[in-house]
Parts: sequence; C-alpha cells; structure tokens
Amino acid sequence: MIYLLWSLPTVVLALAVLSGRCSAMLAAFLALASAVPVALATAPAVFGSNELMVALLRGAWIGITIAPYILGGLVFWQLASPPTGPSADDPPPSAARQRAQRRLLFSACFLYGPFAESATGFGVGMLGTVALLRPLQLPPARLMVFALLSQTYIPWGAMGSGTLLAAAYAKMPSAELATACLMPVALLMGIWLPLFWRTAVRAGYSASVREHLIEFAWIALCLGALAIATAHLGPEIALICAFGPLIVIRHLVDNRPNAAQLRLALVRVWPYLALVGALGLTRAVAPLRRTLASLGTVAPYPDLPAWAPLLHAGSWLIGGAVLVALARGQASRLYRELPGAWKTAKTPIMTVFLFAMLAEVLSAAGISKAVADGVFANLQAYGVLAAPALSIVLGVLTNSGSAANSLFMSSQVAMSAQAGLSVAAMAALQHVAGTSMSLFSPVRMTIAANLSQGLGKEREVYAGLLPYALASFTVLAGLAAWALL
Repeated sequence: MIYLLWSLPTVVLALAVLSGRCSAMLAAFLALASAVPVALATAPAVFGSNELMVALLRGAWIGITIAPYILGGLVFWQLASPPTGPSADDPPPSAARQRAQRRLLFSACFLYGPFAESATGFGVGMLGTVALLRPLQLPPARLMVFALLSQTYIPWGAMGSGTLLAAAYAKMPSAELATACLMPVALLMGIWLPLFWRTAVRAGYSASVREHLIEFAWIALCLGALAIATAHLGPEIALICAFGPLIVIRHLVDNRPNAAQLRLALVRVWPYLALVGALGLTRAVAPLRRTLASLGTVAPYPDLPAWAPLLHAGSWLIGGAVLVALARGQASRLYRELPGAWKTAKTPIMTVFLFAMLAEVLSAAGISKAVADGVFANLQAYGVLAAPALSIVLGVLTNSGSAANSLFMSSQVAMSAQAGLSVAAMAALQHVAGTSMSLFSPVRMTIAANLSQGLGKEREVYAGLLPYALASFTVLAGLAAWALL
C-alpha cells in the first residue's frame, strides 16, 4: 500500500499528460502538489515543514542555474540571426545540382539543425532545418522527418540544460554524465542515419555508395569532436564549439565559395563565431576559467551546481545578445525581442523549477531511495531496467526527459550503486532513454507538422517511423542488458 502512495506523483503526472488538457507546466505542478502531502504523511525519512522548505529551495536553486540557458539562448538566437533568416545558396547549374542538394539535406539535419538546437532549444533546430530545406520543395511528410532528425543530439540541446538538470538529480559532474551519454547516442546514430538515407531516397535524393560512406564519416567525425569537447569543455558549450568549426569546413567543402560569398557568410554568422570562440576560451584556458569562477560565485548547496555569473554560459548568451544588438545598431530591437523571448521561455522555465522541486521533495523525504530499495529487493540488479523503460514512456508523452529524470534519476542511481554497476553509465542510459525517444513525441511531431505544412500527415509519418522507434528501443534495451551481464 505504501508503494502505491509513493507512486502517486508519477500517476498524477501521467494522467495529467494523457488527458490532453494539461500543459507540461500544469502537469508538473499537479505532480508536485500531490508529492508534498504524500511526503509529509508517509516519508520514510525525517521530513517535516522545515525539510519541505529546504527541499523546495534546493529545487528553486537548480531552476535558477538552468533558467539563463533557456532565456539567454533564445534572446541570442533572435538577435544574432540575420533578418532574412537562413537560406541555401543556389546550387550549381550542372549535373552536380542533385549532389549539392543532397549534401544540403545532410548538413541541415546533422550539422545546422543540432547547432541551432544546442544554442537555443525550443525546437529551433527544427525551424532552422526546415528553413534551409524549404527551397527544395520537399513533400511535407519527408520534410517532417528531416526536421525531426535535427533533434538527434538532444542531450546537448538548449546549452545542455537537460543534462545539467539530470546531473544535479544524480549528484554527479555534468561532464561525466554527458560523456557517458555518448555511447548510447552514437549507437542510436546507427538508426537515425539509415532513417535519413531512406527518407532522402523517398524524397528523390538518392546517392552513391561513396556518398553514403562520406556521410558516415562525417557522423563519426561529429561524434569524435563532440566527445573531445564534452570531456574538456562540459556539455553546455560542447556541441556548439565542436560543430561550429565543422559547419565552416563543411560549407567550404560543399560550396567552394568565392571571396564575395565568403564575406557575406561571415557577415551572417560572425555573432556565432564570436560566441563560440569566447565560450571556448573561458573553458579551455585554465587560468582564465579559474579567475572567472572565483569572481562572484554563489554556491549555497555544496552538492548542487554553483552560480558563477562570469563563467555561466547563460550570462554570456545574454551579454552576447546585447553586444550584437549594439554592434548592429539595433538596440531598440533588443527591447522589442525581450518580451517575446520571455513569453516563449516562461513555460519551460517554470516547468524546470517545478520538476526540480518535485525531484528534491522525493529525494529529501527518502521516497526515491525507498522505492529503489524496494525494487532492488524484488528484482535485484534487473530493477535498473524499469527506470529507462518508464522514462521512454514519459519522454514520448511529455516531449522531455525532465519529468522522468525528476521522478526516477535518484532511484536509478541508488539501484545502480547497490547492484555494483557503473552509476554514470546507468544514469546516462536513463537520461538518453527519456530525451532521445522524445523525438517520437506527439508534441514534437505537431511542431514538425506545423513548420513543414504537414498537418494531417502525422499518421503517415508515424507509420514510417515505427520500425525505427522499435529499433531504438531495442538498442537501449540491449545496452541495459549488456551493462547487467
């Protein structure tokens, strides 16, 4: 009976989402509202009003450290993007036209889209991909799949804010968790790349075996660069620092621009080059990093992320947006964009606060550990399979890994430690299961349909994606089984 009470927040969250009448923010609020009385009445640990207040404040602090990534990334994207938006260069008027367009498809899905998603979040990667590919006049159902493929590096999306949040729940360094995420993400790329190949052929853009090998090599290069950047720079800026130079190289290789075209491209992208360079320096140059980290740092909780205003990537995003507006003589545009950015960012920011508070209440009350102990007592090491499976379901339902991580990450870490498994590997599996599988979320599908003018095509797209969803689930289940054995 007690376990049924402890599972009430999860049930409330799932029912709220499944009803179709609640936003993610409202569902998170209802889950938190149900968790508080359950924790106060049935907590296996000492948990009264004082402990509740501390847990809520800890959750609020986690939200404070995450919010600047969300708001700053959105403001910077709006100010840094050229007024005309991204556009594709006219392909050469020759037999190479088909190959140039095919290469644009690949770059939009696996380079430009992920870069935009990492810098901003909010599905802006899908927006950038669709904007680049719209001149090709692709069928809406195919364009929807290409838009979704921009989300394949989602653990590094929105400046890695989801991964930072998961690391806070798991009480481990964010770089350690993100590095452990690379293996499952790389294996899933073995599914996303064939999906791209099949969709490209169905859209009329077939390619030679040589071109397929080149695309495979680019994916390997991207993953290798991302691994190095994640280990040395952390997940916040790893993808934009790794993919920024690769995008430049890819553009030069594919388009071979003349001097005038190169100058035009630099005018368009200089804010991103400047941001990537500055963020890279603050992480790569150890004395500079230590100096920035020592100035004004606030760390009220030793086991939670600190706030270092001069080192935090969110501060650089907001400051970068201001500098870009001033450099372009568009100070008035900054004031016009801020209300819209806050309107867009308000709901996800509040959702982050609520989920962080929910996670801290369940953890402080001892419920997360007690559930982990109970599951482990009955299933032994096989209990660690439950959290990733449930995370996949919640990821699809909520279009995010935040709900699953807030509910299950603490239990997953506890069970992994009891079973003698790699805590980082199992936490990464839990995180990737919830975030990567959200690619199949109805919410994300609706966004892709709206951007691609494909409303009404969702069923057709889902039918085509089903084998790849099953293959993704099989890969994640195989990873879990491999970890156990």
